Amino acid sequence: MSRKHRQFKGAEVSCCVKYFLFGFNIVFWGVLSNLSSITDLGGFDPVWLFIVVGGVMFILGFAGCIGALRENTLLLKFFSVFLGLIFFLELTAGILAFVFKDWIKDQLNFFINNNVKAYRDDIDLQNLIDFAQEYWSCCGAHGPDDWNLNIYFNCTDRNPSRERCGVPFSCCIKDPAEDVINTQCGYDVRQHVELDRQRFIYTKGCVGQFEKWLQDNLIIVAGVFVGIALLQIFGICLAQNLVSDIRAVKANW
Repeated sequence: MSRKHRQFKGAEVSCCVKYFLFGFNIVFWGVLSNLSSITDLGGFDPVWLFIVVGGVMFILGFAGCIGALRENTLLLKFFSVFLGLIFFLELTAGILAFVFKDWIKDQLNFFINNNVKAYRDDIDLQNLIDFAQEYWSCCGAHGPDDWNLNIYFNCTDRNPSRERCGVPFSCCIKDPAEDVINTQCGYDVRQHVELDRQRFIYTKGCVGQFEKWLQDNLIIVAGVFVGIALLQIFGICLAQNLVSDIRAVKANW
């Protein structure tokens, strides 16, 4: 009896690490679930995005939570490797984005123009564009005339739409006194000269406004990415620590 007692006294699995890792998975699960709020990526079907994000959430959550509670070293190792792979991909993406800034800018321009063309085709896409134009006080990729790419808003004589030579309401400069959004505020606005347009709509493009926002909030954006990276490293360390505890206990059996 005393021999068994000596065997288990030397090493034991830390309950703090075990349940802390379980809690970490719940938090990280929630962080990943927020990524599913992105609805469209330049023609990429949102359903596939939900499937991919949901799959990653399930795999990480299952491996981390079950591995911690059941003290399963195989699941914990898988969790560490998978989390490390995600961290590596994020780091690579960040470096590539910094090196190929001009390419990223071109892709953003391509993304916005593609979505301008499909503005009326998908309500989720429409809401995304409206949100971006309202949030960044912009209109189109480089300016209001980008809406000529859309069959409903272009200024050609063959366009029978009532929205001809207009812009979506999200391009309009809001009147603080108005409680109800005027969805027709952008009608015919591009028939005016540039100087007159500035009284009614935003005339700056979303690409430039996004760049300006990124520069103004660079510290916050960098802090968010560093925070996520530290959270991932912390999770890997917790999993490896728990694996070491489990191995130590098994070695004394």
